[in-house]
Amino acid sequence: MSEPADRTTRRRGANWFPADPTTFGVDPDYRFTLANERTFLAWVRTALALAAGGLGALTVLDDFGGAELLGIGLLALSFATSATAYRRWALNERAIRLDEPLPPSRLPLYMAIGVAVVSLVAAVLFVIDAS
Repeated sequence: MSEPADRTTRRRGANWFPADPTTFGVDPDYRFTLANERTFLAWVRTALALAAGGLGALTVLDDFGGAELLGIGLLALSFATSATAYRRWALNERAIRLDEPLPPSRLPLYMAIGVAVVSLVAAVLFVIDAS
């Protein structure tokens, strides 16, 4: 028997913010937990760098046409990175504790595409501004 649509929707929404992973499975070797935490912190550091670049573009590039587009793009990429970093950490931690394979993540792909798009937009804006 299938679940009602509203329960399924809530369950999908809960996937965006996974439950505390320490309530699952057994305590793993602490080295795995610390490695997972370092990866999470690297994503957060990347998000902070993107936010700094976006804010810098919005405040420093006053004479540059398209600074708003560049700054907003970097801030959006920063938001997406930071918003998905916790989910990635929690799902990985849960898999480690349950001795399961790590879940696949699209975050590296999205970051690569996002940075490529922002770089391309920046290059085009610089060429347009220089002419």
